[in-house]
Amino acid sequence: MILEFVEELIWWRGPAPFVFAPVPQALSDEIRSISKQVTYGWGVIPVKVLIGDTEFTTALFPKNGIYLVPVKSAVQKAEKIKVGDAINVRIEIVGNG
Repeated sequence: MILEFVEELIWWRGPAPFVFAPVPQALSDEIRSISKQVTYGWGVIPVKVLIGDTEFTTALFPKNGIYLVPVKSAVQKAEKIKVGDAINVRIEIVGNG
């Protein structure tokens, strides 16, 4: 499954501060519909992500009814993006295999 969206980067301090791209509700609902087949536990779903020219692997995780895409600091630097910026995000669900 490949999904694309534009979303504003947010900051969540949680146990470890990180920057995230929230997956829109409708797309989060699509992901949730296949989550049991692709998760490797705790609802976390491995994905390939493309932001700008930077591709990386990470895992979506559920938060308040949607999924969040962690955006690593190396990606933020490479793409010159920060909290509050609207970015284009492409995710490919790779599953637990």
